[in-house]
Amino acid sequence: MSSQASLIQAPYTLRAQGDRCINVDFGDAIRPETGRLCLSASALLRAANLPGVYEIVPTYISVALHYVPTLENMADGFAFETLCERIHALLKEGIPKFDQASKTVEIPICYGGEHGPDLLDIAKRINLSPEEVIARHSQSPAMVYMLGFAPGCPYIALLDPVFAIPRRDTPVTADPRGAVVVANRQNMIYPSTLPCGWHVLGSTPLRMFDLERDPPVLLTPGDQLKFVPISPEEHAHLQNLQEAQRAEALA
Repeated sequence: MSSQASLIQAPYTLRAQGDRCINVDFGDAIRPETGRLCLSASALLRAANLPGVYEIVPTYISVALHYVPTLENMADGFAFETLCERIHALLKEGIPKFDQASKTVEIPICYGGEHGPDLLDIAKRINLSPEEVIARHSQSPAMVYMLGFAPGCPYIALLDPVFAIPRRDTPVTADPRGAVVVANRQNMIYPSTLPCGWHVLGSTPLRMFDLERDPPVLLTPGDQLKFVPISPEEHAHLQNLQEAQRAEALA
């Protein structure tokens, strides 16, 4: 049990998100300290085993608790009010600092060309050379704040304000697995071929999600990332190497 001195006291608000979800809001902007607070709060709330709560999801600025009404959480009235009271009781005692063993993961990225068809447009939008865009992206501190949109898909904040570019005017129907996409100071890495409204900066040969791997997800919330620029030849080599290793493991 954490000592009182290690507990975090933080302001928050509770609100209904539809009729089966409670949001615990800790802020209104993407900041590393807010993201870490959301991870800490989600760990605390999971450990509490709140009645009827079946999923707890940390995000950039809040924690979502998905629940169903049960006899226990409706014993004193409505499930929403009962759960809010229990959440208040937990959070007012303070939030233990998130201590999950996070890791630093190197993400090799081939920028531009067929792997990053939007690099030149991004460079033009922010008035930098393609080389400067690559340098700014690969040097920007990056942390996985949450997984969502698709299994194993990491949401990564880019602290460099140069990447505060809007989404595409017209989404594309499919971007390939491994696509590194950016918009609004955010970064995702596609775990599979998916539609996309963001800009494709590059591609990584790493698989974000693989059911044949234990665990299936490569990244988890709290992980620190280091983006490493690679050439198209290195991308092809790493991809072929991974596929060969995967085939051998499945044989």
